[in-house]
Amino acid sequence: MDLVGWLAARAGIAHRDDLAGAGFTPRVIADEVAAGRARRVRRVWIALPHGDAELTRAAGLGGRVACLSVARRRGWWIPENVDARPHLHFRPHGRAESFDGVSHWTKPISPVPPTSLLESVEDALAHIASCVDPETALVVWESAIRTERLSLDALRRVRWPSRAAAACAAEADGLSDSGLETIAIVRLSRWGVPIRQQVFLAGHPVDLLIGERLVVQLDGFAHHSSSKDRTRDLRHDAELRLRGFTVLRFSYAQVVHDWPAVERTIGRAIAAGDHLA
Repeated sequence: MDLVGWLAARAGIAHRDDLAGAGFTPRVIADEVAAGRARRVRRVWIALPHGDAELTRAAGLGGRVACLSVARRRGWWIPENVDARPHLHFRPHGRAESFDGVSHWTKPISPVPPTSLLESVEDALAHIASCVDPETALVVWESAIRTERLSLDALRRVRWPSRAAAACAAEADGLSDSGLETIAIVRLSRWGVPIRQQVFLAGHPVDLLIGERLVVQLDGFAHHSSSKDRTRDLRHDAELRLRGFTVLRFSYAQVVHDWPAVERTIGRAIAAGDHLA
């Protein structure tokens, strides 16, 4: 494979050490740069003219993609109202760069190779814990645990640099099947009513079981992609009702944009004793 094709398969930017390891000589690199098919970024990076803009910016500023930017790249769920500005990590006491985003100047928790333009998962989680409110941080952490298949025991052994990160590690349980579930469990847990997640009832898991009989189901943004999914959910809801459960189902829009109404509805069900056996 030629250098341009090799770079294109790697987001359009790579460290010169990786290029050397792949067998590309300095002469080959110089020829591609001279022809305008590639360019040098801070001498140690070689990028395509239209390579990954976020990674190329990080390389040009001498930093790494960090915090919520890592979360987005790795597919962790982030509430839609979170600031979408880019985040970069720089070495402590390093030279300040002009950057229209959020800068993190911290000592890394987990080392990454110099050829990487992304900070570690642990460092991203630590930065997220200190960068957003506790509820949002926990939502993203739970998504990271699920997506990355992280061990809770391992997370709790990390020497977290902030109380916020240590609190997320202590509170996360890895049970949430979606960000909506984490939002709901955080807010409803303040009531002091027993709530369990992902309990199997009538052969299928339910999102939340409040007390013994009140089931709360939360439909994500991409929920019910087919009529088959919708039919399955309705069938399960009906079976639960026949077995004496009260079932409340809420959409993504209701949880995210009209939480007071959701909370009020659940509160009325509890007031009526629907959560009691």
